[in-house]
Amino acid sequence: MKNIAFFFLLFSFFLQAKVIEVGINKPLKSIKKAIALAKVNDTVLVYKGIYKEGNIIINKKITFLGRGYPTLDGQKKYEVLSIKADGVIVKGFKVINSGYGTLEDPCGIKVYNRKNVVIQNNILDNNFFGIYIQNGLKCIVKNNKIKAYGKQEQLIGNGIHCWKSDSLQITANTVSGHRDGIYFEFVTNSVIWRNISTNNVRYGLHFMFSNDDAYISNIFKNNGAGVAVMFTQRVKMFHNYFEENWGDAAYGLFLKEISDSYIIGNKFDKNTSGIFMEGTSRILVEKNTFQANGWGMKIQASCMDNIIKNNNFVGNTFDISTNGSLVLNTFDSNYWDKYEGYDLDKNGIGDVPFRPLSLFAVLTENNPSAMLLFRSFMITLLDKSEKILPSITPDNFIDKTPLMHSLSL
Repeated sequence: MKNIAFFFLLFSFFLQAKVIEVGINKPLKSIKKAIALAKVNDTVLVYKGIYKEGNIIINKKITFLGRGYPTLDGQKKYEVLSIKADGVIVKGFKVINSGYGTLEDPCGIKVYNRKNVVIQNNILDNNFFGIYIQNGLKCIVKNNKIKAYGKQEQLIGNGIHCWKSDSLQITANTVSGHRDGIYFEFVTNSVIWRNISTNNVRYGLHFMFSNDDAYISNIFKNNGAGVAVMFTQRVKMFHNYFEENWGDAAYGLFLKEISDSYIIGNKFDKNTSGIFMEGTSRILVEKNTFQANGWGMKIQASCMDNIIKNNNFVGNTFDISTNGSLVLNTFDSNYWDKYEGYDLDKNGIGDVPFRPLSLFAVLTENNPSAMLLFRSFMITLLDKSEKILPSITPDNFIDKTPLMHSLSL
């Protein structure tokens, strides 16, 4: 009897919910009027066309559905779509030309202090901020294409901006041309998965004060300075690609004041620095590939109790660099293509420990102009001498079990 009653209530719910159609050839031509007429759980179905209705506000739980990607045009004056109700679903729109402002942060789509909102399969083009989640809970941002044309970070907002939120899912979006592709500040227990963030002015991804999050299987390519994770704890960074983030102050991944986190299975390819670590502690860096970077890793003297093991270092100008003389981190069982030792017992582990920190890397850390001498005979000779009789490089900066062959990662 209970099951029969449940299905009866569910059937009654679907009978009560209705679809309100909006379009050029429909009796109702205004989105705002349709939303005003809609009841909770109704669907507002908008057909293809260009709609210039200023700021559209959704203040009740509805499904807001576009057919043929109708265009919501903010005319460079307005925040285009504001969501101020729980449980709203927004799918299938092209949202363009939001207003501009550094104080009000106008957006293509903004969620105000709500939960269980879904923003999916939309195209956002030429907005100041793309999608903005403010104080959200259990919201989903999925499969959206977000593009802007920013040239200076002061003149453009972020593609996906999340602030003071919990349990978000940011999945399968593409973001380009914004200040930061994806930005988290005071966001917890959230996942960033399978996104592509490229050609953004500053960072592909920017974390600030956001604990217990994970970003997995994303691509961060050709951004101004790669990815930054700052003042954060317990972050999982798995299977991401950090590629072609070049520049004087660029890196694949910048870590500042983070702890108790995991960097596993990532690929760092053609970055100025693969990873730059400052003030980090208790980080596990494992099963990553550092390939064709200027520096594989830069580990500042303020870092301690980090473990770097089972990684591949291939084709980097410098594998490791540091600005200090005291080493409080552990290197174990990595593959270094610069290793010239031998393996007499054929167990796959070099019989001679490897010192990945070259003398020239130390010199250029303190005197960048010394790069002019790179690949000179004298520098090569000094590096060889330093590995035999360390005098400037820390003598405990060492991998005691270097691998003879690269890992299949």
